[in-house]
Amino acid sequence: MPDLKTQRTYALVGHGGSGKTTVAEMLLFNSGVVNRLGKVEEGNTVLDFEPEEIKRRGSIQPGFASFKWNKNDHFLIDTPGDSNFAGDLSYSLTAADGVVMVIDAVDGVKPLTRKVWALVQEMGLPSMIVINKMDRDRADFDMAFNGIHDALGARPALLYYPIGSKENFKGVVDMLSGKALMFGADGAVTEGEIPGDIADEVETIRETMIENIAESDEDLMEKYFEEGELAPEDITKGLQAGVASGELVPVVVCSALNCQGGQMILDTVQNLLPGPLVHKPWLGEDGSELASSPDEPLACFVFKTQADPFAGQLTVVRVLAGQLSPDSQLVNTDNGEKERVGQLLLMTGKEQTPVKTPMGPGAIVTLAKLKNTHTGDTLVEKGEFKLAKPALAPQLITFALAPEEKGDEDKVYAAVAKLLEEDITLTLGRDEESADILLSGMGQNHIEISVEKAKRRYKTAILLKTPKVPYRETFKTGAREIQGRHKKQSGGRGQFGDCWIHVAPRASGEGYEFVDQIVGGSIPRQFIPAVDKGVQETAARGVLAGYPVIDFQVTLYDGSYHNVDSSEMAFKVAGSLAFKKACEKAKMALLEPIMLVTVAVPDSFMGDVIGDLSSRRGKVLGSDSQAGITEVKAHVPMAEMLRYAPDLNSMTGGQGTFFMEFAAYEECPPQETEKVIAANKKHDAE
Repeated sequence: MPDLKTQRTYALVGHGGSGKTTVAEMLLFNSGVVNRLGKVEEGNTVLDFEPEEIKRRGSIQPGFASFKWNKNDHFLIDTPGDSNFAGDLSYSLTAADGVVMVIDAVDGVKPLTRKVWALVQEMGLPSMIVINKMDRDRADFDMAFNGIHDALGARPALLYYPIGSKENFKGVVDMLSGKALMFGADGAVTEGEIPGDIADEVETIRETMIENIAESDEDLMEKYFEEGELAPEDITKGLQAGVASGELVPVVVCSALNCQGGQMILDTVQNLLPGPLVHKPWLGEDGSELASSPDEPLACFVFKTQADPFAGQLTVVRVLAGQLSPDSQLVNTDNGEKERVGQLLLMTGKEQTPVKTPMGPGAIVTLAKLKNTHTGDTLVEKGEFKLAKPALAPQLITFALAPEEKGDEDKVYAAVAKLLEEDITLTLGRDEESADILLSGMGQNHIEISVEKAKRRYKTAILLKTPKVPYRETFKTGAREIQGRHKKQSGGRGQFGDCWIHVAPRASGEGYEFVDQIVGGSIPRQFIPAVDKGVQETAARGVLAGYPVIDFQVTLYDGSYHNVDSSEMAFKVAGSLAFKKACEKAKMALLEPIMLVTVAVPDSFMGDVIGDLSSRRGKVLGSDSQAGITEVKAHVPMAEMLRYAPDLNSMTGGQGTFFMEFAAYEECPPQETEKVIAANKKHDAE
């Protein structure tokens, strides 16, 4: 089993386009896993290997790597930065002991950076920050570094100061040793002289860093005030304590594309991020705790499932406690099923390496061919520990799916259902009103790429349709003394049902109520539920535009019957006829779902975003600006938000993020009502 004190398990996180996968490629090159740097643009990086990732030049699922750095074991999780594919980020973070957040020197902190950072903080993970792309034309180190404090609220400790920038980025100053480290070819590093033009600034920043370190520990603070300096071992000790408590965030700079700075990142991970033995106890669903120790009973958390064309389903687990060995017999505490583990596999991209030694806490291990285990499950050797599942981000968009060939609906459903095993941020269902197959996910890109994957893997022709918005209908005014009479005579026994009803609107959210006021037996008791059923079935089909009628009261107060010809069916038809007449006599309204939308964008885009929301019939509720990022809240009709993601993307150059949740139903404006009614008539005619 690896030395757990020096083992490191960490997640690379950050906004899309910050260069996380390129940073991971550099780390794999520096550690000797690959002998040639791959490039995202060329589709040959180790961790982006799915055809959809190569095509779009970006990660759509977490990538895994295991390697050694200075003989120490490292397990790396490269998480997607696009919000379309980061809905299960909390699961990847649960599997990590620490976090390496990547910010790029051109854009600095973006809205999604703040969102990811908030989740990292909420989960209490010790972190470091890498400022990447120092070689780019518009690289601005000061802007990116200042954003760490101003926009993220973190206390940065700059460990490596850049020497030069843009095309002149050629080295760093190690702030702890005071040495200049100059970059050579293929990531090589040699010692050099600190350039005179930055010497004063380096000294000032170093003093600030040491003050920050001293402030994170009372004993160090006292020593610093007394002596005016801290010994190197005190600085390291203070840094480690500050990182562990979340008080300090070490900062490293790099140019991953040019393989500059990888060694510094790996050294910082090794020296300052924690190992698995100091992880806080794992919390079970029942409130029980399990220490992160190899001496505890074995427990593993399934945080990702992947499909492999040759090995079938691959289950990726984090060992929480105990020791996982090949050929272990495990129990899934989520469903009680027994699972036999065969080989233990270590993943680096799509390469699988069998491992014969037991793996302890912190190890990221892949298991093949488990039969009844899914993402989010806990596997144990004995006992009943079940890890409390982390929360998932809410889904933002729903599309309807249809087969290219009529009659292939079940084939489409089955193909997409297979994707749900490996992507827990997708949900699949059927709309009872329209019979559509509905696929919900994190954004339009998420849905489109998932459908693309299903088509490729399962050879199924699938069409994507904008889903039917769940409009509703209701009464604006009531209708009194409405008769529903059904009489049919066609030889032999006839049909007869006769009822009188009042209909009245109810307040929003109060639902449907049926009031029985029959006295004197004008309708026999056994037929009264049939009237109620006739009303409800007709209301479910709608009268204006084919949508369910909600929030109304029906009072049945009179009627008549025939000893021979009356039946439940006759009174059900009578109830339906009465309800239709009431709808014709009363004033009806179409209701549309209104969403509470929260949009976060850089301040410079605020005017465009608010104008766009208003053009979507939105009502802006307010905005809040902090550290250059504005958060806008608005009520917007769902019908106007179905394709908002790509519009926001193009409006803000990919820098905006949003989420939405259902708020209420409101009356649809007359012109919109006419459009919906016309669309329904056209659909019925087809």
